[in-house]
Amino acid sequence: MPLEKPGLHRAFLVHDGLRKKYLYSFHPVTGLWPVFALSGVSLNYQNILEQIHAEIAPTLPQGQLADYIPQLACVDERKFGIALCDVDGGYACVGDADERFSIQSISKVFTLTQAMRSADSLLWQRVHREPSGNAFNSLVQLEVENGIPRNPFINAGALVVTDIVLTQFGDAKAALRDFVRRVSGAGDVDYDVAVAASEAGHGYRNAALAYFLKSFGNLDNHPDQVLDAYFHHCALAMSCAELARAHLFLARHGKDKSGEVISPSQAKAINSLMLTSGTYDAVGAFAYNVGMPAKSGVGGGIVAVMPGMFSLCVWAPGLDRRGNSMAGSLALQRFAQLSGHSVF
Repeated sequence: MPLEKPGLHRAFLVHDGLRKKYLYSFHPVTGLWPVFALSGVSLNYQNILEQIHAEIAPTLPQGQLADYIPQLACVDERKFGIALCDVDGGYACVGDADERFSIQSISKVFTLTQAMRSADSLLWQRVHREPSGNAFNSLVQLEVENGIPRNPFINAGALVVTDIVLTQFGDAKAALRDFVRRVSGAGDVDYDVAVAASEAGHGYRNAALAYFLKSFGNLDNHPDQVLDAYFHHCALAMSCAELARAHLFLARHGKDKSGEVISPSQAKAINSLMLTSGTYDAVGAFAYNVGMPAKSGVGGGIVAVMPGMFSLCVWAPGLDRRGNSMAGSLALQRFAQLSGHSVF
């Protein structure tokens, strides 16, 4: 039966066939709109992940390993895992969800969070918030735009964010590692020093970006210090399960189990940047096919967030030409189709 509720014209309990019951209000002009979700009816995420695994695992390997970082060229191309954590404490996983891998640019979500926690207003004077439309390591765009990176998720923008974290915390490597241990609940998360050394030994384009930024006055610290912290941040080794848990604060509007990580408005800002800039210059296609805020890394991981509901991570090392996991992108597209979830 309809429920009468103050301030609403009429209210209806509706089971959406997926994850929850929703309380809807009926307005005579605007129609039916959800008011809030009621817990207690769970979508079987495990079955969905198992179906995706059954469809995609036989097609592996897909794509190309990030062999310009020699250590990443050694990864088994057939690895595939997915993990999902929901805001009510639910968990589902398949495949290699507990195996750690190099998270690479997914770490940029964590450094951005730290920078926003400590220097939010300063940050946006030095980094813009627009999609790049170019390769994530473009030098040309940085020169044209006078040393102000287009967004914090391309490499130039992440170097500026790392510079801010270095200034604010002193030891940027320890600060990020400790933060990630907190939000993931995994006290032994650490850097893969072999990957960090491999990046440092071959990261000439990143070095060029850092020195270019310094020439424009957009780095406060020495480029070599910034690069050392940046290479280590990208070399964090985490599993899909740990990454899904670590990003739950973005699904919980800025909070984790121990309290507020960032404000709700900051969580919204990060989710919006993930949607518009999180998958390099493939963000349009990703938003069209998946429809969730996401951040990818050339280690083959992709984290996606559904605000108010869950965070999930998929890992498949083979990349497409834009640097996103090929099988991982397909897995998230199938997840969106099978679950019916999207921010749109």
